[in-house]
Amino acid sequence: MPDPYDKDVYPEPPRRTPAPSPQTSLPNPLTYLSKAYDLLVDRPVTLVREFIEQQHAKNRYYYYHRQFRRVPDITECHKDDVLCIFEAEMQWKRDYQVDQQIVTIIQERLKACQQREGESYKQNCAKELEQFAQVAKAYQDRYHDLGAHSNARKCLAKQKQRMLDERKNAKEAAAA
Repeated sequence: MPDPYDKDVYPEPPRRTPAPSPQTSLPNPLTYLSKAYDLLVDRPVTLVREFIEQQHAKNRYYYYHRQFRRVPDITECHKDDVLCIFEAEMQWKRDYQVDQQIVTIIQERLKACQQREGESYKQNCAKELEQFAQVAKAYQDRYHDLGAHSNARKCLAKQKQRMLDERKNAKEAAAA
């Protein structure tokens, strides 16, 4: 414990704070205003808010578990059905994001295995390497060279072109 302080330099504060003595016998209007605000504004808003929170607590909704229903592919939409085409585009975008995340997760697994195994990762991480090669090839086949403004129509055109090329190569291989 420190030495006792110098009472001449630092005088001791008063022990009790004196109660303020009212100068008038009239009540303070701020007291009435604050009570009126509490009764007319604050309490009803608080009660409504608590009621809403109780209702939300009963029906808890986790936004990150949202499940979208599968919609028809763009090939199944009619030419003039704008809503169907829009839904197919949104479905394609969700599928695109899911595929991106799949590639990212597989890549992280491969990196973790490489970090863990060190020099001998090619032998010990053969399963992860093979899986990453398959996923990356599938992703590249489907989404590579679509450009920044990719959509379901461009992806479908690319798929059609790939199928035509495969058919052409198969015919050439059969003829040779």
